[in-house]
Amino acid sequence: MVIVFVLVALLVLAVLVAANWYVWRRLFRDTTGRPGPVRRAGAVLVAGGWVLAVGALVAERTGAPFPLQQVLAWPGFLWMALSIYLLLALLASEAVRPLLRRLPERRAVGGAAVAEPQPQPESVTVPEPQPSASGSEPPEPTEPAPDEPAPPAPSRRLFVSRVVAGAAAAAAVGTVGAGTYGVLRGPSVKRVTVPLAKLPRAAHGYRIAVVSDIHLGPVLGRGFAEKVVDTINATQPDLIAVVGDLVDGSVKDLGPAAAPLARLKARHGSYFVTGNHEYFSGAEQWVAEVRHLGLRPLENARTELPWFDLAGVNDVQGESEGHGPDFARALGDRDTTRACVLLAHQPVQIHEAVRHGVDLQLSGHTHGGQLWPGSLLAELANPTVAGLERYGDTQLYVSRGAGAWGPPTRVGAPSDITVIELAARGA
Repeated sequence: MVIVFVLVALLVLAVLVAANWYVWRRLFRDTTGRPGPVRRAGAVLVAGGWVLAVGALVAERTGAPFPLQQVLAWPGFLWMALSIYLLLALLASEAVRPLLRRLPERRAVGGAAVAEPQPQPESVTVPEPQPSASGSEPPEPTEPAPDEPAPPAPSRRLFVSRVVAGAAAAAAVGTVGAGTYGVLRGPSVKRVTVPLAKLPRAAHGYRIAVVSDIHLGPVLGRGFAEKVVDTINATQPDLIAVVGDLVDGSVKDLGPAAAPLARLKARHGSYFVTGNHEYFSGAEQWVAEVRHLGLRPLENARTELPWFDLAGVNDVQGESEGHGPDFARALGDRDTTRACVLLAHQPVQIHEAVRHGVDLQLSGHTHGGQLWPGSLLAELANPTVAGLERYGDTQLYVSRGAGAWGPPTRVGAPSDITVIELAARGA
């Protein structure tokens, strides 16, 4: 097992080194005529960016001093996102590069083919100069001074490399900039109607505000939490469900950032279940903290609301601490004639939900892929990446989440807070 881990780690490292060498080559080596300070600066930029990125990840996981985490997080995580889109843009440009090189050549050939021949000047005989009357030799003609040599023009290959590299860099910076702005301005509200066969007519139109993956940490702090809380409260929900990955850090460091959650308002209260990142950050302490803020944690537990049961299970990551999901404890003795809504952080928990007769599971975890083409990888690990799907008699809704992990950037997967409106059959 250790050997397999080492081999996989070496393979990942080799791919990372090769990808960064390629980015450096296309951006710096191929755009300069000779070795010099530009190439050296490019090597420092590419290598230094990844040193900051790895440093930010390690600092977060090891609980380094929070100010150090903040110093490393912004440049390190942004470089991580930027390098992804630099690589994608440069790879895409490989299809265009040969065409750009040939295009000027074709124009030059075409121009030569249609050029008309220029008439040659007729030869003129110049008489030899005669000696002057004084017998002195005539003055020799003065030759015009040669023109100053023009600086050598860059080769076509160098010119094309510079154009392509500039376009790729502009595309990558623009993509990351727009994706970062989208996260920092706060999540939008998405509304989804979900019919439940067992829901009584009196509960028709019941609204559940679902928020997941806020990821408060060294990048997204108290100001971001305030935006999330204000957005949720503006929807005037009947119930609020926080379905995991609230934080990336300890209560000591992030308690002030999470404090605005105390302002959450809903007719039937706010509920919380753990995500995998809570177990990286001290799940027991965070469960106590959210309870202090007025949220009710559902740790493999269930509560009976007026028209349906609301249950919650711990995240799968909790198994590493002996506090994994326990569906039998949360759902085993319930009245199966009542509708049941389950809060479970990861979509993969849907299979247990189906076996226990859950009507609707609310999840997060995937971020919708966060950074395209990450959605393609997320599809390999999750039954549903985003949105509403049915599994037998159970429906699963997966939120794309409100925040972001790592780079504070989303591309192709905008953040959201979802208002689930329950619908009774025949209402």
